[in-house]
Amino acid sequence: MIAPRFGAYGVDLWVPELGGKFDARNPSHKMLMSVLGGMSESERQHVQARVRAAMDAQVVNEGRHQGGRAPYGYVVVDGGPHPNPRKAAEGYRLRVLALDEETAPVVRRIFAEYLDGRGDRAIANGLNRDGIPCPSARRPEQNTHRLADGWQGSTVRSILENPRYTGYAFFGRCAKQETLLDPEDVGAGHVVRFRRASADRVVRSRTSAHPAIVSVEEFTETQLRRRTKAAGGLSSGARKTKRAGRMAKHTYLFRSRIRCGVCTRKMEGSPRKHGMYYRCPARTLAPGSPALAEHPATVYIREEPLRDAVNGWIGDLLAPANVDRTVRMLVESQRGRRQVDIEQARRRLADAQAKLRRFQDAIGAGIEPDALVDAINQAQADKASAQAALDNAPAPDTLGEAEIHAMIDSLGDVRTALSGGSRDKLAELYAALRLELRYDHEKEAVDVTASPQVNSVRVRGGNRTHVRCIPA
Repeated sequence: MIAPRFGAYGVDLWVPELGGKFDARNPSHKMLMSVLGGMSESERQHVQARVRAAMDAQVVNEGRHQGGRAPYGYVVVDGGPHPNPRKAAEGYRLRVLALDEETAPVVRRIFAEYLDGRGDRAIANGLNRDGIPCPSARRPEQNTHRLADGWQGSTVRSILENPRYTGYAFFGRCAKQETLLDPEDVGAGHVVRFRRASADRVVRSRTSAHPAIVSVEEFTETQLRRRTKAAGGLSSGARKTKRAGRMAKHTYLFRSRIRCGVCTRKMEGSPRKHGMYYRCPARTLAPGSPALAEHPATVYIREEPLRDAVNGWIGDLLAPANVDRTVRMLVESQRGRRQVDIEQARRRLADAQAKLRRFQDAIGAGIEPDALVDAINQAQADKASAQAALDNAPAPDTLGEAEIHAMIDSLGDVRTALSGGSRDKLAELYAALRLELRYDHEKEAVDVTASPQVNSVRVRGGNRTHVRCIPA
């Protein structure tokens, strides 16, 4: 493509393979130029493939940081001499990721708030209110293309979807792709764009490569929740509006706390002249959803009788005469849930070890090891995740009776909030108790669970009861 341009400006092009000057009118010259161009492009692609394969191997086997900007929450530090002797002799140093003590807690906060039910924009708004600098404001020299105008929902989303916060090295999540500048004019050439790579092109280190900010379990649960919400049947705009944490005209006591017993989706507030209702319309279900067969056109429940029933249940649990019994129930619930978690982790560990043994037997039987790399990596990750869950299992008494008594005292004047407090105070109490409700429209009953927490440590399991509520 360059030779015709030279010819247009009267510049002679001499090619060693031709033994002289290139003549555009000579068919043999044009054919040889096409062959040479094809060979050069082929060699270029081979070099790209070899370099990418070598970098993939460094990440998988060594957890090597391949350069680029460090993710928010990390800094790049000196890791000693370069492992390549030639580069080490030239003065190159190995670069590794280390925790940024100021921003790593912000990443943990983002994951914790998302798992508590807040949306991307709501988390971003909270960070902006607290005056926490966004990544481009924190390191403007690395983000000259950004405006540094505060946290955005997209910034939070990119952090929540970055697997490097689990401590494992990942490479190839985004890759350069050549696309035609003009599909109608192939001769116009290509333009390079960064695109999200497919899952089979992303590689991950076999072992932990840098300090983890969140656990593998937390990251996995976050991704499962995001996929569940994406497949929940609501449009992207509706999901953002629903979870944005905006100022609302009405105070919805059970906002994001009550779910439909048929489809398990969160029910939405629906103010009416004669009262507040919560509804779950079938029209917002995804087409082809199994729940459509059993879901009424709209499931309604009125807030006032539900509020009275829930407040009566809470008042009974926290009454001075019953509070000791409630504390004992919460302590026992921790022990039972811990045992279930340990059993699940042991089963996952055993399954992963069995898979690894099968892969080893397959390699011993003659299967090419390269064909099992991805499967072995996944089994190793499952094994590490299960082992971490066992190693980090809390003590049987995560919270003692005295701590739970202190937690209940920290709720403040519960009686006033239940009897004559404002709706905002009542909503705060429900949030502190982490109420979760599921409405069964056929039985006209609500299953209520309270999972209070203290010092950011949840008392798992909580207390559960069935509340009878007539929705009319």
